[in-house]
Amino acid sequence: MTSETSRPVRIGVQLQPQHAPRYDLIRAAAQRCEDLGVDVAFNWDHFFPLYGDPDGAHFECWTMLAAWAEQTSRIEIGALVTCNSYRNPELLADMARTVDHISDGRLILGIGSGWKEKDYDEYGYEFGTAGSRLDDLAAALPRIESRLSKLNPQPLRDIPVLIGGGGEKKTLRLVAQHAHIWHSFSDTETYPRKSEVLARHCSDVGRDPATIERAAEAKGRTEDALLENAEALTSLGVTMLTVGVNGPDYDLSQAETLCRWRDRHAGTN
Repeated sequence: MTSETSRPVRIGVQLQPQHAPRYDLIRAAAQRCEDLGVDVAFNWDHFFPLYGDPDGAHFECWTMLAAWAEQTSRIEIGALVTCNSYRNPELLADMARTVDHISDGRLILGIGSGWKEKDYDEYGYEFGTAGSRLDDLAAALPRIESRLSKLNPQPLRDIPVLIGGGGEKKTLRLVAQHAHIWHSFSDTETYPRKSEVLARHCSDVGRDPATIERAAEAKGRTEDALLENAEALTSLGVTMLTVGVNGPDYDLSQAETLCRWRDRHAGTN
């Protein structure tokens, strides 16, 4: 169960920071992820719940990542994904460097162009258009990279950049130019085409597409369906499988199933 570049399969959990009336519920879920053997704990960068009660309990992304960095010792952490629109690129680079240090080099800088209009309206950001937000992301990524190179002290590692999305003209071009990890948000039917488009963009910029780790959400209502989907995604070259859970209970049963599956297959390779 390895990719053509022999990259090991990893399991990610998106602990969605919604519908948890107390932060200690999220803190406990992050600890359970580490204890279960999850490889990456993600949150997301929104200001209101994405489903359920639209005005339900919700917490902010980056202050939470700093808390996870201090609380945990092994698991990688990051946002799936940060909204580029909400922070000056140089500030975001400095935040990422700081969380990288707090975590002893375990941060993944997940980033996207943003899409939730309510977040923009309620917090006073200009929503623009899908195209203008992608253009803003394209302008921000070199600024982030430049600021990271100037900070003192430097990050503890070359912080992996994860870009989420599947837009074929702009987003996948940015993945080819800047990303270490691509989270496709694609299912098994649409993934092959998106991967082919990414390969063309990589060719245009002179990059080997195999240097980009592939991530996608594993889905299934039953354990058998979840594992069947995981097998299908890894057969396509996906090596980071994520599941999403929300408050207040943060049910990690699917993550536990995937960790056991990962470990069984790792032992046979």
